Amino acid sequence: MRITLRTAGVAVRAMLVFTAVLGVGYMLLITAIGQVAMPFQADGSLVRSSDGEVVGSELVGQSFQDASGAALPEYFQSRPSAAGDGYDAAASSGSNLGPENGDLVAAIEERQAASRALDGTGDIPADAVTASGSGLDPDISVANAERQAARVAEARGIPVSDVDALIVEHTVPRDLGFLGEPRVNVFELNRALDAS
Repeated sequence: MRITLRTAGVAVRAMLVFTAVLGVGYMLLITAIGQVAMPFQADGSLVRSSDGEVVGSELVGQSFQDASGAALPEYFQSRPSAAGDGYDAAASSGSNLGPENGDLVAAIEERQAASRALDGTGDIPADAVTASGSGLDPDISVANAERQAARVAEARGIPVSDVDALIVEHTVPRDLGFLGEPRVNVFELNRALDAS
């Protein structure tokens, strides 16, 4: 019995030490390294306005709609979101619906109709009607951005060539030159439009 109690005491002390070292100490060390080496990224890649107010993040998509949910024509529209009520970082998730699920098919058809009403007929890129896995994707395809360019230019009263130039300027190439597809960060593009 005495040996069992002693062994249990050693196990409890070891658990407490390792919890403190690995659960608290390691977390504090990694946080400190992140704050020193990459403070912008460690703080969430936050974007601030000229007066220092946080207006978003480079890593989280945003909605560019009015209070009733209608797309604001002067802004590029983000990829649809399945996160909570839309772009809710606390509720990040995809829809988990299969390609033949009736709810997903209905949502895609509704988004296609909305896209046609907003940007006219023609090919609609897949990322314009489907949510990303996280529901928070800040990027759209170049084809999706190009499809929206004429509407944005007309709503802002500027030449389409100016909007096209901003799309090119804000296009991010494939990672490492071969991973993924070129993409456009909608939040940064819309900020550039507001600044021009």
